[in-house]
Amino acid sequence: MNVPEDYRNAWESYWRETTDAPGEAIWDSDPSLTAEPHTELLLPYVDTALPIVDLGCGNGTQTRHLAGRFAKAVGVDLSHAAIEHARRADAAGVAEFEQLDLVDGAAVRELHRRLGDCHIYMRAVIHQSRPENRAAVADAVAELVGTRGRAFVVELVSASREVLRQAAEGPDGPPPKLRRVFAHGLKPADASDEEVPALLAEAGLDIFTSGDTALAQTEYLADGTRIELPARWFVAGRS
Repeated sequence: MNVPEDYRNAWESYWRETTDAPGEAIWDSDPSLTAEPHTELLLPYVDTALPIVDLGCGNGTQTRHLAGRFAKAVGVDLSHAAIEHARRADAAGVAEFEQLDLVDGAAVRELHRRLGDCHIYMRAVIHQSRPENRAAVADAVAELVGTRGRAFVVELVSASREVLRQAAEGPDGPPPKLRRVFAHGLKPADASDEEVPALLAEAGLDIFTSGDTALAQTEYLADGTRIELPARWFVAGRS
């Protein structure tokens, strides 16, 4: 099983048309606003000697931060173009990057075979996956954590749709970075609030703790306010 070709092509085209400039992607926030506070929530539950895998790593901004907190950090993304961005940005070689389709069960199992049980960092991947592929994404998380790993999963909630609507209906229409997301047919905040924890449970994972947060974006409203999308985070694994 693989993601649909049009979905894959949408992400490839998005990343091909994105430069290496930090923050050009609307979700490419500084780690101080994303991976850093998220890591602090995850650390009480993990053994940092295990590797961590950043699922949907994009250009690797968060992966490079994670590499400083864990024995090894690997960033994976569906898009070959995103992985090329990530490798160029990591001149010091602090992390590893490879292309991976999370819906491809055989490829996910092979990654687990090579890395062993690992921790997962997954930021806003399920909410923009196609509905028919979301269970496979959750299964990929469960496969990679095995029995010893833990997953930090943060996903947008339904309230974020109103924030996006307000941003899109500004006096000049959607701000440029959001406009590019829509232009490539990407659909943020497409999953229901109940779907994410249900998918994790169905994949065999226990939720140890969770909480509300907001994902800071690199785009701003017409009044200069940073766009922050309401979200919920989960720390999950096998008891």
